[in-house]
Amino acid sequence: MKKILTIATLLILSANLLMAQANKHFTFHGIIEFDKTSNTWAMMQKMINKDNETWYQPMFDQYKKNRPQFRVLKSTLKFGNNQTLFTPIEPESTSGYWGDPLMSSQNNTIFSDYNTGMSVTQKNVFEETFLVKDTTRRIKWKLTGETREIAGYQCRRANGLILDSIYVVAFYTEEIPVSGGPESFNGLPGMILGVALPHENITWFATKVTEQPIDEKSLTAPKKGKPATNKSFMTVLQNAMKDWGDQGKANLKGFSL
Repeated sequence: MKKILTIATLLILSANLLMAQANKHFTFHGIIEFDKTSNTWAMMQKMINKDNETWYQPMFDQYKKNRPQFRVLKSTLKFGNNQTLFTPIEPESTSGYWGDPLMSSQNNTIFSDYNTGMSVTQKNVFEETFLVKDTTRRIKWKLTGETREIAGYQCRRANGLILDSIYVVAFYTEEIPVSGGPESFNGLPGMILGVALPHENITWFATKVTEQPIDEKSLTAPKKGKPATNKSFMTVLQNAMKDWGDQGKANLKGFSL
């Protein structure tokens, strides 16, 4: 009798689980609004060393008097038909006499097609614009059991590594079954709504998800820029900044995100 009751209970639980999954709502198209938050003070503090502290430290002290610790920039991510278009929103004001760290900026407009595994990225590099066509970024993720809610969606945490050494924490939701995310972050079984680069002092988090039909004409790749692949683009940057020291390394990292 106990065995029969146990089997009956398991069948009821399974049925309830299947019903819950059947009634679960999935979002296949819409617009996600993101905030990118950068701790600029922490970024700049890392750049100070014994070779530059005599001039860098006074400039940093002045910067802290005039600029907030956290820089927040906004962007949108349109998605539909298993494609995404990430577009930065131009900030209302710019820095003063001394610019914010490059990694705190947003220089990329990115179209990603997860049907073909290809992406097109328009990159603004100082006075030049590049159009980088290549495969979507491949990130080796490790899923965890940690969860949190972001913009009304239940998300699960994953840890990954990009550019060989940058540790990434991402939160994705299976309720948006598109393997995309802000910037070029992708490759999880659902939309990435939160990203943190703890050692780089940067986060991206969705603030709002609007489910709506997306016109195919508005979900197209950027077209302007000097043609390049990921490899040729990095070669150009490395040659241009080989004598820039630590600043050049920081710029390379920023333009590679």
